[in-house]
Amino acid sequence: MAEDLDLRLLRHFVAVAEELHFSRAAARLFVAQQAVSRDVRKLEDRAGTTLFDRTSRRVALTPAGRRLLVRARQILSLHDETLRELRGEGRSLLVDVVGQRLTPALVLAAARARADGYEFFARFHGGLDASLPLLAGHQLDVTFGRWHGITGEPPHGLEHHLIRYERISVLVPERHPLAAETEVPLAALRESDACWHCGDHVSAQWEQVMEQLFADAGVPAAPPRPNVRGVDELAYHIQQWDLPILTISSQPDVPGAVVRPLVQPVAVYPWSMIWRKDLHHPGLAALRDAADDLGAAGNWRDLPEGAWLPDPEAGLPRTRSGP
Repeated sequence: MAEDLDLRLLRHFVAVAEELHFSRAAARLFVAQQAVSRDVRKLEDRAGTTLFDRTSRRVALTPAGRRLLVRARQILSLHDETLRELRGEGRSLLVDVVGQRLTPALVLAAARARADGYEFFARFHGGLDASLPLLAGHQLDVTFGRWHGITGEPPHGLEHHLIRYERISVLVPERHPLAAETEVPLAALRESDACWHCGDHVSAQWEQVMEQLFADAGVPAAPPRPNVRGVDELAYHIQQWDLPILTISSQPDVPGAVVRPLVQPVAVYPWSMIWRKDLHHPGLAALRDAADDLGAAGNWRDLPEGAWLPDPEAGLPRTRSGP
């Protein structure tokens, strides 16, 4: 070749080769489509060969493009691994756990207990819309959320693993009449102006689930409120508003409030662990093993009889617990 290969050109080439679509590749890379097209042409000029067959209907790799894709992935993987080692990041793993003491944080704590010679760093991005671009851009290693609630096409090259069907619950002020109940039927929220917008677990995927649940039950949706995060802020506002807040069973204790399971229906929120296919780190195995062990001990992936799931999860194969 007349010139050295530029790593940026290789990254743009790999994105197009994996997406087989210039617009999707540009969206994945967070750059303009014109920049991706320009860089692919520049790489073809340097390589002295055509890498893609392009028509108005399709993009396909040429034989030379298929050969380069194998090498380009190897080059980029080695480059990124070398940089992480030079920066002292080779033994660390960045994990988005959504919020403190929620299900993903429980998995991380269990993984740390079995970790040996490497460390985890927790991040709190609050939903897949924020964390998936970071994951695809190698700025994050593992995240958690509702995989089937992702808006649009997920970035290429990700793996996901269902870890829990978590019971949806209600956070109720201690002085509220519903606090005296051991369980809260969804219909009991009809006149209470219940909120689903507050808590560290709230994301676009969570709000999709709440909208489906309330619509299926014929319960009117509450007016939107600002998303309040953190136990202290939640404790303050739940007393100010004096209304129930939809949450999940791993909700940390909130002073002045109690958590009650939602029934009629028993509704669940599906959690998945998500990571890049090219991630080769012992911490990933520790996280997966921790999730599986917690799931086995707590029946995380079993569903109570008649449990409510959102679409499309309601139509997917799953396991159920006993009667």
